[in-house]
Amino acid sequence: MNNLFKVIKDVFLIKELRTRIGNTLLFLWLFRVGAAMVLPGIDMTQISGKVKGVLGLLDSFLGGSFSKGSVFALGVAPYISASIIMQLLSIAWPKIQKIQRDGEMGKRKIAQISRILTIFIAIVQSFQYLLAISSKGMVAIDRTFFIAISVVILTAGTIFCMWLGEQITDKGVGNGITMLIMVGVVSSFPGALYQEAVHRGSRGILLFVFELFFLFLIVLATVAFTQATRRVPIQYAKQLSSSTVYGGKCQYIPFKLNGAGVMPIIFAQLLIFCISLVLSIWDGKVVWLANASRMLQDITSWPFNLLFAFLIIVFTFFYTAITVNPVQIAEDMKRANSFIPGVTSGNATARFLDDVLDRITLPSAIFLAIIAILPAFAHMVDLSPDFARFCGGTSLLIVVSSMLETIQQIESYLLMRRYEVIINTGARIK
Repeated sequence: MNNLFKVIKDVFLIKELRTRIGNTLLFLWLFRVGAAMVLPGIDMTQISGKVKGVLGLLDSFLGGSFSKGSVFALGVAPYISASIIMQLLSIAWPKIQKIQRDGEMGKRKIAQISRILTIFIAIVQSFQYLLAISSKGMVAIDRTFFIAISVVILTAGTIFCMWLGEQITDKGVGNGITMLIMVGVVSSFPGALYQEAVHRGSRGILLFVFELFFLFLIVLATVAFTQATRRVPIQYAKQLSSSTVYGGKCQYIPFKLNGAGVMPIIFAQLLIFCISLVLSIWDGKVVWLANASRMLQDITSWPFNLLFAFLIIVFTFFYTAITVNPVQIAEDMKRANSFIPGVTSGNATARFLDDVLDRITLPSAIFLAIIAILPAFAHMVDLSPDFARFCGGTSLLIVVSSMLETIQQIESYLLMRRYEVIINTGARIK
């Protein structure tokens, strides 16, 4: 406990870090204020505050602003969609691949294209969203006028959220986009905790404590899964220059067990949503298609979870394959005069790295699928729907990964501070 208070004290002793934390809290506060502002023209008495199915998962990421008709109802969802599209285009379009290889200049171009694409996606998604809420009787003014002004407001809200995320990344701590999503998820946790406590009542206090302990174990397992790496040793060849031998060092290539992150879950959710949307066209015309559409919209049904887990496993292999290139790594190692002990350079190294990726991707995909469908099992054992969402799934992964990234960035500032103290005082490292 003393070490914890000492770390907190050291954090606020560093001026730059103190400023960055203050900026982060300010930007997050602005995001929550915008999430509480309702679109003009919406009848507050008609807001139910409940969205089911896949849209309910999106609403949990946005802290309830999606179901309440907020000016930040779309949040950073269009930006995430644009980023996914750019990643897919980088595989199929050689011109995008060429831009990515341009280093820092290429990253800026990709970011600019993503911003422009975000605007178009926000306009389309806001129009669809407004048609949906206006059809539910939530609008108190003329429908055409409401949609016209609200499209502009929602698109501007998405651009402002995207700007907040970039400001947090540049002037705050952590990744801005994931921080905004994390705040939206965490903001609904106290209400979910209260709802579960009321659901259990005074007679279920022991069971409620057990549920909290089980949630704690799930968080520990998720942290270990997120941090786990497979280190592949590489050896640098010794070289002689002017009677001096250099090189010969042994280092590691760290392959993360969860290298795909939450992207396979997002891909799977998006595909299931599109399938259910297509099937809903025949709703009322073909009975079995209508039943299939309803089952895919129910996140607690076994067809949804079976298809969900299968798609996550498939997309985990797909995303790992497009983000990690063993052939490119083998070529870079050959140019750097490095090799894997016991493995020949070139094609043999590429095959070895590919085998390593296959061996760590399979357990990663299975574990990711288990985490994703845990909320459904939690709901089946009579947990409240809101509390069950925190027992796994995308919400938990985003919160854990965002917090770990923020903690690592804070630790880097503390490490720099210690080095400065050592240099200025001449103290030795114990």
